[in-house]
Amino acid sequence: MKDASILLLPGDGIGPEVVTELRKVMDWFSSNRGFNFTIHEDDLGGAAYDRYGTPLAEETLARAKQVDAIVMGSVGGPKWDNVERHLRPEAGLLTLRKELDLFANLRPATCRPALASASSLREELVSGLDILILRELTAGVYFGEPRGIETLADGRRRALDTQVYFESEIERLLHAGFELAGKRNGKVHSVEKANVMETGVFWREIATRVGKAYPEIQLEHMYADNCAMQLVRAPKQFDVIATDNLFGDILSDCAAMLTGSLGMLPSASLGALIDGKRAALYEPVHGSAPDIAGEGKANPLATVLSFAMCLRYSLDSNEEADLLEKAVDQVLDNNIRTIDIAASGVDPVSTSEMGQALLTALDSLNHSQ
Repeated sequence: MKDASILLLPGDGIGPEVVTELRKVMDWFSSNRGFNFTIHEDDLGGAAYDRYGTPLAEETLARAKQVDAIVMGSVGGPKWDNVERHLRPEAGLLTLRKELDLFANLRPATCRPALASASSLREELVSGLDILILRELTAGVYFGEPRGIETLADGRRRALDTQVYFESEIERLLHAGFELAGKRNGKVHSVEKANVMETGVFWREIATRVGKAYPEIQLEHMYADNCAMQLVRAPKQFDVIATDNLFGDILSDCAAMLTGSLGMLPSASLGALIDGKRAALYEPVHGSAPDIAGEGKANPLATVLSFAMCLRYSLDSNEEADLLEKAVDQVLDNNIRTIDIAASGVDPVSTSEMGQALLTALDSLNHSQ
């Protein structure tokens, strides 16, 4: 799809800085690969709260439902710590995911060859690592009711969050996991806590049943705490990890650090395919990093790689996605690093310098084709 409408939501903290570099990449694809992007830009999170009084304005949500894909930066920061929970920046993102029914969150944890030495684990454990964590995104404990903090009649206070899953919500996530594994290395780890949680028992039962429809895919069940341990013990045993909202949140951040930096990891949140189109949101895994916002230190590559996922999953442009990923690898092979991935003795480049290096690599690769 060369003609596409894209909604950009820079968000908070370093979000606007990394999205600025993404705009340059999108302009490059327009000039050199024949894309015609209709780009809409709006606020989300804290920036939206400051502008609209809500972290997700109705008109922004309406636009999000119309475009071919959404690409965002990040949300959150201490500036909004004292705002009511339903008005905090993260509430805007959760609402966007829920309203668009973006139930499948794809978080690849890939250790690029040039960064194997940057991992906190030994290089031989992570070199060549390629894991895909599939996190259920629109149900579970983040959305379950009842929830809240209350005072009982006897004066005791308590807090409660409810883990709720419908059978259909687990089924569709597992189907997506098996289908993705069929395009990768043919293995799914279904991760839950069936030893102590009823939802875990339910999840395991459904995963077993769904797996029978995919006899060519190897299915293994694993408790979430063991999965966390195995990720740092022997991460290459994994291909696709399919899990719920809470465990997916935790395990994907754990897996991210195996690769050297959160600043390198993209993600995609996808809805169901309806009439040939699916809602999709692409975002870097890293947070808003308010401590370095405005200092030109942010790594834009996770956002750029999120756009590569957009090219692949929303725009059906695998060749261009491959090109962008190769350009990232070329930049890293040339030892160009922002501060989060800079090795000892390497002078880090700024956010904009990394963006420029990426454009140079794209030019080189495009001319050599």
